[in-house]
Amino acid sequence: MTDACALLEEISVSRLVGTRRHAAVREILKRELAARGFVVMEQQFLARPQLPLWGRAPADAVNLIAVRPRARITTWLAAHYDSKGQAISMATRLLLAAACLVGCLVAVAALLAGGPALVLALPVALASLFVGLGRVAGGSPGAVDNGSGVVTVLATVDALPPDAAVGIVFTDAEEQGLLGARTLVRERANLLADTTVINFDGIDDHGRTIAFVHRGGPIVDEIVRSLGARRARLLPVLVDGLALAPAARECMTIMRGDWGTARVVHTPRDTAGRLTLKGVQLVAAAVADVLRDAPTLKGGLGLRARKTAR
Repeated sequence: MTDACALLEEISVSRLVGTRRHAAVREILKRELAARGFVVMEQQFLARPQLPLWGRAPADAVNLIAVRPRARITTWLAAHYDSKGQAISMATRLLLAAACLVGCLVAVAALLAGGPALVLALPVALASLFVGLGRVAGGSPGAVDNGSGVVTVLATVDALPPDAAVGIVFTDAEEQGLLGARTLVRERANLLADTTVINFDGIDDHGRTIAFVHRGGPIVDEIVRSLGARRARLLPVLVDGLALAPAARECMTIMRGDWGTARVVHTPRDTAGRLTLKGVQLVAAAVADVLRDAPTLKGGLGLRARKTAR
């Protein structure tokens, strides 16, 4: 098994869906999963961009679904392994999106007050700028987004006993509108039924840990407490957990970062060299600690309450 830092360096290359480097990273992940005793299944699909800013042409994509022989999976650890580059960072896109929203509200208010139709020019211009600068391309190594999530999944597995009832899903084409997660739910929803799905998407060294809770429950609640995370049910980002949640019993997405993280995501600056994996280690250890006690949590009795009862 490859050292976590070395593995992050190895997979932190521009890996837009359908490219040669994207396929090479998939083979690396299959190697790492096999080294940990997992049997890897491939779910192939055609990634068709749903909006112009999500890609240039349909491309072959592959979800990786990994289980250990004879294991009954109660928890899935998930992360997308594709990356994308854009002309502007996530932080700039969020600012532009906010400006578009404010511009629209101001324009509507002005029109209702009897103002000229010209007031629509500003929000239209901002929206055009947002779409034009938001088109998907290559160029980002994607270390935080989402090489860090992939490494966190493997670090969590490494911290669990070999017989843990845990499976792994590395989804593809997340950057094209959650297509891999949507395909998994559409074609293999039975795999997620009555399970907990923990999705990792962007784990930086710095910043606060955020628990994006899609479907709550005892295991998700305990992970939030163990991480000391900020719990959120609504964020201005798209993550695979949103698509996976309807098929699962519990589902959450774990992120870690700050505004500085948003300033590098989807840019050439999102490199492995800026990460020490401190955040990955903290998150993986906390999640693994909870999953070791998962049987006591599934019945609805919180870990702390059970320990108190003892």
